[in-house]
Amino acid sequence: MTRLLPLTAWWLLLAGFSLPVAAETATETPAVDLTGHAVGWFALSAFALAYVVVVLEEVIELRKSKPMMLAAALIWVAIAISYKLLGQPEVATRAVRHVVLEYSELLLFLIVSIAYVNAMDERGVFNSLRAWLINLGFSYRQLFWVTGVLAFFISSVSNNMTTAMLMCAVVMAVGKDDPRFVGIACVNTVVAANAGGAFCPFGDITTLMVWQKGILDFWAFFALFIPSLLNFLIPAALMHFAVPRRRPAPLDTPVTLERGARRIVLLFLLTILTAVLFENYLSLPAAIGMMAGFTYLQFFSYFMQLTHQEGTDMPVSLGDTAHHPELETTTTEKAGERAPRFDVFHQLASMEWDTLLFFYGIVLCVGGLNFIGYLTLASQFLYGDLGATGANILVGLVSALVDNIPVVYAILSMNPDMSHGQWLLVTLTAGVGGSLLSVGSAAGVALMGQAKGAYTFLTHLRWAPAILLGYASAIGAHFLINAGSF
Repeated sequence: MTRLLPLTAWWLLLAGFSLPVAAETATETPAVDLTGHAVGWFALSAFALAYVVVVLEEVIELRKSKPMMLAAALIWVAIAISYKLLGQPEVATRAVRHVVLEYSELLLFLIVSIAYVNAMDERGVFNSLRAWLINLGFSYRQLFWVTGVLAFFISSVSNNMTTAMLMCAVVMAVGKDDPRFVGIACVNTVVAANAGGAFCPFGDITTLMVWQKGILDFWAFFALFIPSLLNFLIPAALMHFAVPRRRPAPLDTPVTLERGARRIVLLFLLTILTAVLFENYLSLPAAIGMMAGFTYLQFFSYFMQLTHQEGTDMPVSLGDTAHHPELETTTTEKAGERAPRFDVFHQLASMEWDTLLFFYGIVLCVGGLNFIGYLTLASQFLYGDLGATGANILVGLVSALVDNIPVVYAILSMNPDMSHGQWLLVTLTAGVGGSLLSVGSAAGVALMGQAKGAYTFLTHLRWAPAILLGYASAIGAHFLINAGSF
C-alpha cells in the first residue's frame, strides 16, 4: 500500500491540490469543472502536442493515428484518476462509454460504406470510368468541367479523397504533357469534391456526424445543394479562362467491367436506401441499416464464389499501361493474369484503418476535453459573444487549417442552441472551408502527393481569392434560399 502513496501524492500535486468536490446525488453525479486545474491543462497539452505530430506526418513519417490514440488514452487516464480520487469513478466510466458508443455507430457506418467503395474499385468500376472519360477525346476545357462535375456528384456518396484521386488520375492521364492544366484541374477537383460532400449525409464524415446525432433529418441536407453548387461553380468559372484550349490526343483504351460490378453498384444504392428507411421510418440508427445492407454484399460475395469459374473474373482491360502507367490499376491484378475470387472480407482488410483509428483518437480526445469543460467555455465565446452566424462562418475558415472532423465534433459536443438554418450553415462551412487551402482537406493533401510538381500549395493558393468568393457566395445563397429555416 505504501508504494501507491507517491503516485497519489504526485497526482494530487498535478491536480493542483484542489480538485473541487462534485455534488453527490442519488442518481447521476454531474461532471466536475477541471478547466482551471492541472488535469485540464495536461489534457489540453496532450491533445495539442498530438495534433502537431499529426500535422508533421509527411515530414516525420509517423502515421497520424498513433499520436492521437495515445493522447486519447492519456486524457482519459487523467480523467479517471481524478474521479477515482474524488471517489466517483463511475462518472468517468459513464462518460467514456457514451463517447465510445458515438464512435462505434460512425465506425460501423463507415466500414460498410468503405467496403462497398473498395468492392466497386476491385471490380473495375472506377477504372472503367477513367478509361471511358479518356476515350471521349475531350478538350482540356471540356475535361476540366467534366471532371469537376463528376467530382461534385460522386463525392456526395463517396469520400472526397477517393473521388478527388479518381478524377486526378483522369486529368494526369490526358494532361501528362501539360503540367499547367494538371495543376488548375486539380484545384478544381478539390473544390468540387469538398463542395459535393456538403449537401448529402453520405458525402463527408462531418455531415454523417450531424445526421447521426439526430439534429437534421436525411432530406434536410439537400437544402444545401444550390449553395454547394455555387461554391464549386463560381471558382470553376473564373478558372475556366486559364485552362488551355488545346485538345489532347485520344487514347485507345478499351472499357470493360469485371463480373458483378454493376450488381455491386445497385446493392450499394439499395444499402443507402435501407439506412435511410431505418433512420427515418423505424427510428433506428442509420448504422444498423448500413450493417443490414452489408449483408447484401456478403451474400453476393457467397454467390460469386459459388459461381466462380477459372478465367471468368478477369481484371479490367486498360490497354497498353506500359505507356500510360497512371492508368494501371492498383486494386486488381494486371491484365492477362487471373483475378482472385471475389471475397467481401478482402475489402475490409484493404480499408484505410489508419484514418479510422485516427478518427477514434479524435472523438475520444474531443470527448475528454468536453467532459473536462473546455468546450463549454468555447461555446460561450463562439455562440455567446460572436453569435451563431459569426461563429459558423469562422468554423469554415478554421477548417482550412485544422481538420474539419474535430471541429465539427467539438461543435456537436458543445450542442449550442441553434436553428436548423444555423446547423445547415455550419455543415456547409465546415465542408467547403477546407477548399481554401490545399492542406485544408484530405482531398487536397492526397492530390499534392499524386500530382507532385504540378499541383502544389502555391498552385492552390493562387486561386484562393476565387475560392473565397465561392465560399462567400455559398453562404449568401444559403441565407437567401433557406431563410425560413433560421
